[in-house]
Amino acid sequence: MAVLERLRHDHAPALLAFERENRAYFAASVPDRGDDYFSGFDARHSELLADQTAGILHFHVLTDSDGAVLGRVNLVDVADGSAELGYRIAERASGRGLATSGVRSVCGLAFTDYDLTSLRAMTTLDNTGSRAVLARTGFVEAGTTTLSGRPGLRFTRRPTDADR
Repeated sequence: MAVLERLRHDHAPALLAFERENRAYFAASVPDRGDDYFSGFDARHSELLADQTAGILHFHVLTDSDGAVLGRVNLVDVADGSAELGYRIAERASGRGLATSGVRSVCGLAFTDYDLTSLRAMTTLDNTGSRAVLARTGFVEAGTTTLSGRPGLRFTRRPTDADR
C-alpha cells in the first residue's frame, strides 16, 4: 500500500533513485528531464522545498512501506487560486491505480488544505493512461496544446462536493 506524503528534505535520496530508475520509462511519454536535473539534484531539491514553504508549489510523493518512492504528484505554478497538476508513477508500480488514487488525494488537498479553486493538467494525445487518470479524477478536456512538439490536450478541474 502506498502512502501519500508532502515532499520533505529526507525524501531526496529515494526521490533521486526513483527518477534515475524510471528515466527511460518516463521519457517514452513525457519530455526527459536532462542530465542537469540529475547532476544538480540536491540543490534543486532544496530550492523546491523553499518554494513549497513559500506556497508557490506543493510536491507530494507516494512511498511504499520501505520508504521507496513509487510516484509523485505535484502542483506547480500556484497563483490566483489555481495550479497545474503533474504526476508520474514508477514503471514497477504502474497499472495498480496509484496514479488515480494519488491524483484524487492531491485534488482533495488542493481544494481544502491549499485553498485552490481550480486545477489544470496537460498530457500528450497518445498518453491514453494519463488521459484515463485525468478523466477518472474529474478533469475535463479544455482544448489542445503542444508538449515538446507533440500534440496534446489541456484539462481543467474545479472542486466538487466530494472534495470538501
